[in-house]
Amino acid sequence: MAGGREYSSYQRKVINRYYDNQDTILATRLGEIVTDIALAQDDQKKLDRLWKRAEQALSKTNLKPESWKNIVQNRDPKQLAQLLAKLA
Repeated sequence: MAGGREYSSYQRKVINRYYDNQDTILATRLGEIVTDIALAQDDQKKLDRLWKRAEQALSKTNLKPESWKNIVQNRDPKQLAQLLAKLA
């Protein structure tokens, strides 16, 4: 049962559009995370989850890990926002 799944023409187009726009999707997701981090400065649990999501999203970008690992470790929202501006 190693056969691949066959998709309809419509499904293939949707899948292709997703992958064509993946960089925009990641930039939007990171922008939302930066906003949520700025708003959740008092809730440590929420900040932990948001920084983990930011790290996961950044790992999917084409940026080198050296350019964003330090930002995530230091948990600096300003630097994250600046990195996002460079990415967009």
